[in-house]
Amino acid sequence: MGISNWISGQVFSLVHGNNLVYNTCWEDPRLDRVALELGRRDRVMVITSAGCNALDYALAEPERVYAVDMNPRQNALLELKIAAIKRLEFEDFFQLFGQGRLSGASRLYEDVLRGQLTGWSRRYWDRRIQFFDDRRCPFYFRGTSGLFARLINLYVDRVIRVRPVVERLLAATDVPQQRQIYDEELKERFWTRTVKFALGRDTTLSLLGVPRAQREQVERGYDGGIVQFIYDCMESVFARLPIHDNYFWRVYISGSYAPNCCPEYLKPDNFEKLKNGVADRIEVHTNSVQGFLENNEVSITRFVLLDHMDWLSSHGYAWLESEWQAILSRAAPNCRILWRSGGLQTDFVDAAKVRVAGRERSVGEFLTYHPELAAELHAKDRVHTYGSFYIADLAA
Repeated sequence: MGISNWISGQVFSLVHGNNLVYNTCWEDPRLDRVALELGRRDRVMVITSAGCNALDYALAEPERVYAVDMNPRQNALLELKIAAIKRLEFEDFFQLFGQGRLSGASRLYEDVLRGQLTGWSRRYWDRRIQFFDDRRCPFYFRGTSGLFARLINLYVDRVIRVRPVVERLLAATDVPQQRQIYDEELKERFWTRTVKFALGRDTTLSLLGVPRAQREQVERGYDGGIVQFIYDCMESVFARLPIHDNYFWRVYISGSYAPNCCPEYLKPDNFEKLKNGVADRIEVHTNSVQGFLENNEVSITRFVLLDHMDWLSSHGYAWLESEWQAILSRAAPNCRILWRSGGLQTDFVDAAKVRVAGRERSVGEFLTYHPELAAELHAKDRVHTYGSFYIADLAA
């Protein structure tokens, strides 16, 4: 097990340390907006991922949105989106980030967007802007998560040959119709032994940003383990929840968004709102959560921590405790914190130790949870790949 864990860790580090992992966010901001209750005086810190949700939160016009990520490639993507919002007209912007391809993107980048980027981001896109200028492989089939999507599409098209079934499912007008198509025409054909084997491998999961620690949390808490968890998640998405506005799954099935099924920042009115100054409320920082908080004298009213604490809990518990120490030091009164987990519970958060007024205390002593609201929202999650969702207020 020691060797296996080491190998899995090396693979995960190789994938995350050298690649753009997320080309779109896989956390549902519609739920976050309800949970966060954003107001004009809020200062939000969110882990960047692909930047979609930082833009979504900005549309609520809080005072500031701090997008923080240790992977500079993720921040480079958000910088490119902000530059395109400021310098392009909507039609070209939607082609670029809605369709994931724009003829002449390389020249447009050189002439219009490049000068808007910081140095690291400029160097990154100098070498990779062709991701948006390839008719055969749009941007949403790029990066490690995009590679996984491309492999699934090859399986759908070339191996089990169910593309017409998938298209009819996406066009379904109600959940009963979805369920009939999924149960009768797709489920048995998709869930072959080969797919189950692949989805149980750490290497496959690393492409989706799932570390072994997160997989092990699912294995411990979910009957049937990680493969059954994914099986049940997909059944919920395709047979129990409305698919008509589920842009998270649609973009990886089709390689593009549709005008009526896309993130909020890709809608014309919201694009204009961002262009007219709202996007200027976003600051991009390449750092860890702890590093950002220790190096910037900011008072944060809302934290969105995604699911990275799953990894910290197993591979760097001292880092988890240091991070919470930094959160406590920068949290404003009435601060609210959101996080997700691949597991069914995150007892490790409450158990983390911090020092307050010279005395060691548990993080759980400072948190007031909202389990009913979290459960209600989690059930509606269009992504539906997390085991649990948490909303907590931090005592002053």
